[in-house]
Amino acid sequence: MKLRVLVRLLEIQRVLLEHGLDDYVRATHLYRPLRFLFFLSPGVWFERRRRASRAERLRLALEELGPIFVKFGQAVSTRRDLLPPDIADELAKLQDRVPPFPGAIARELIERAYGRALAEVFAGFDETPLAAASIAQVHLARLPGGAEVVVKVLRPGMRAVIERDLEVLYALADLAHHYSGELRRLRPRELVAEYEKTILDELDLMREAANASQLKRNFAGSDLLYVPEVHWDYCRNDVMVMERIQGVPISDRARLEAAGTNIARLAENGVRIFFTQVFRHNFFHADMHPGNIFVLTDDPLRPRYAAVDFGIVGTLDPRDQNYLAENFLAVFDRDYRRVAQLHLESGWVPAGTRVDEMESAVRTVCEPIFDRPLKDISFGRILLRLFEISRRFNMQIQPQLILLQKTLLNVEGLGRELYPELDIWSTASPILREWMRERTSLRSLLADLRGEVPGIIAAARSLPALIESRLQRERAAAEPPPPGPALAELLAELKAVRRRDTLAFGALALVFAGLWLTRSGGVAWPGWALLAAGLLTVGWGLRR
Repeated sequence: MKLRVLVRLLEIQRVLLEHGLDDYVRATHLYRPLRFLFFLSPGVWFERRRRASRAERLRLALEELGPIFVKFGQAVSTRRDLLPPDIADELAKLQDRVPPFPGAIARELIERAYGRALAEVFAGFDETPLAAASIAQVHLARLPGGAEVVVKVLRPGMRAVIERDLEVLYALADLAHHYSGELRRLRPRELVAEYEKTILDELDLMREAANASQLKRNFAGSDLLYVPEVHWDYCRNDVMVMERIQGVPISDRARLEAAGTNIARLAENGVRIFFTQVFRHNFFHADMHPGNIFVLTDDPLRPRYAAVDFGIVGTLDPRDQNYLAENFLAVFDRDYRRVAQLHLESGWVPAGTRVDEMESAVRTVCEPIFDRPLKDISFGRILLRLFEISRRFNMQIQPQLILLQKTLLNVEGLGRELYPELDIWSTASPILREWMRERTSLRSLLADLRGEVPGIIAAARSLPALIESRLQRERAAAEPPPPGPALAELLAELKAVRRRDTLAFGALALVFAGLWLTRSGGVAWPGWALLAAGLLTVGWGLRR
């Protein structure tokens, strides 16, 4: 273990002890031989005499430990069903109340990025931060044309801090892998690697600007979500400028109610946005905590969400996307056997798993939560039961789905805060069913084939040549002498043309058959008919 990693581990313990969080230290079982040194430290005991609440002390400790730990607090702050109320309330302050760095430093960083004085770039710039987050902070500014914008600038020295803490996480992951069979099942190094990619992407504000632009294009003309405009001419790797949003923070329930907002519709739209992003667009905002979500109340009966902070977005492999959709629909239909079969087909559980046993386990978890509003569902209890199932069946954690799981928890947390009567099942089911119908329709198949036509044509053109070359070598010795040079050449050319055309048509039929059978959700007979026709045509071509 590197020295700086060990030093950081000791520093984490010191911070927890200084804030009086002794139970957290004892629970980790780390650095046991050195623990007494910290308890004997006068500075530790001085800090322990502070009369702040346990929730405030935990928030302060996370803030002191830095961005990775702040993000952890942000992630769990929406899970009020898993946390005591006082801790949930305090951790919610991490969303937009992280201590800012001085505005003069922000001005210096922005001027360095542009290579000129700030007065030459903006008509006005407010050095007082509008909001401060773990990775960056935001300032109000005005463009020369008068448009109000927000300027996001990275915190100084962020990359070095994050790289150090990533080393710490990798060290802890290695310890977990080597010394705990239960934690090994969670594939800790892969989880840290997935998180590393995510958090390092947040350090590139040009990438974030591109994410915002893509999301805005996806929801163009939508009455569900508004994405602010990016001012590309002012964006750099460590500075991003975008339109200022004038909305109500999603957490300000009093202002939303005072504006006459349709809260039930707002909560349902949150679910629609999530499933639309994940399945229809396959591009989802993966950091939807309350600090990043606003509500536009121009039309309070039809409120729209407005999102900011696009540093973390997620996409899914088409196969994972399809399996997730089918799993959701199978749960909605209470087809628990199908859920078990899908987990086997996807490789998420070992091949020898008994379908009937897993079906029974999934039924036990899912049945009690149907036909109930969100307020009556204990997702904490459900998660515990699901973890028990995963342990029993040696289910592997899927690192590529971590962002999706995090986003789903955020959405559920927002829904619980906004409208506890929300029925997630009835809201999400129609969206998924429509997507599945569109995905397996003839129009969707033809649209997919349109993009693959060049490759299909190239394959069809090369296949006859390859087959012809092989046949010529095999039949060269058995063929009778040609009747004459000119006639033989003409006959051979005609024969080759006919065979090539026949094989090309057969190859195309086989390709279309394969695409139909792999993409169709229920109607399979056209694919089998194409397959039979293709095989017959190829066989006929080979015999000619």
